[in-house]
Amino acid sequence: MSNWDGTHSVGGCSSEGTSRSTAAPEVAHNGDYARCAEITRRASSNFYYAFLLLPRARRRALHSVYAFCRFVDDIADDEGIENAAAMLARWRQELEYIFAGRPSRAISRALSENVRRFNIPRSYFEQIIDGVEMDLTERRYASFASLSLYCRRVASAVGLICIEIFGYRNQSARVYAERLGIACQLTNIIRDVSEDAARDRIYLPLEDLARFGVAESEILDSVDSPRFRQLIKFEAERARQYYREAAAALADEDRRSMLAAEGMRLIYACLLERIARAGYRVFDRRMSVSAPRKLYLVGRAWAGAHLSRSPNWARSR
Repeated sequence: MSNWDGTHSVGGCSSEGTSRSTAAPEVAHNGDYARCAEITRRASSNFYYAFLLLPRARRRALHSVYAFCRFVDDIADDEGIENAAAMLARWRQELEYIFAGRPSRAISRALSENVRRFNIPRSYFEQIIDGVEMDLTERRYASFASLSLYCRRVASAVGLICIEIFGYRNQSARVYAERLGIACQLTNIIRDVSEDAARDRIYLPLEDLARFGVAESEILDSVDSPRFRQLIKFEAERARQYYREAAAALADEDRRSMLAAEGMRLIYACLLERIARAGYRVFDRRMSVSAPRKLYLVGRAWAGAHLSRSPNWARSR
């Protein structure tokens, strides 16, 4: 599975062991937050750069969210895990502890503190685990309708968590988060076709393969062809449409609070256009955006928000 950034954490899920036992509710300490920040920095430069725009409390909260997502996501991707379903069940149990204020892990302590501080619904975290479980059983998607459900679970749900931390005034922020999540996930799917095929996974909808006359075997064998590039071009335009819908849904009064999300939008849209400029040849190499370019795009998001018509920071949640 590739989520918003499509990378893997360092150390894997098994390294996040249990720790000190104190009276509930447990309080996260600086070491817990440092652990989350390190996971974010090493596993996702895209998120890390975008989070630089945030005040310290929000940034730490998002590091804890990202660390949770990273550990859960890696369960499906780590071939060394013998019983991934059982491990995901344990993380579902850990959610119980997190929302009850009795977390058992460093990441969970940090997350537990912030789900209370920002009033984040538990259902969003459950959707993320639901999406990861799909990776355990689904290696093909017959239609875009089925793929979009997966995208909403593994990406849009993350966005919906994030906007509760960012703070917002207009309910259209939820539409923004949902559309942006799908757009970023589609971008990852396009970029990672070869990497996913190596795990016998094809996220591109089979109905689209049929439309362009591309066989599954061609993707699994990394066969480039004009037909395949037309297929990728089609998927890229679908992603662009979701980027456009996300941008249209963002209300003026929420632009400043959505700085980090806008940074992500610009970075991932830039990645998609790099793929387009390369002629949609995604088998040749894994496309990326350079660190200086990411910093430029994050700065552009900041400038765009501060030059918008709405001067007030959205209320905290």
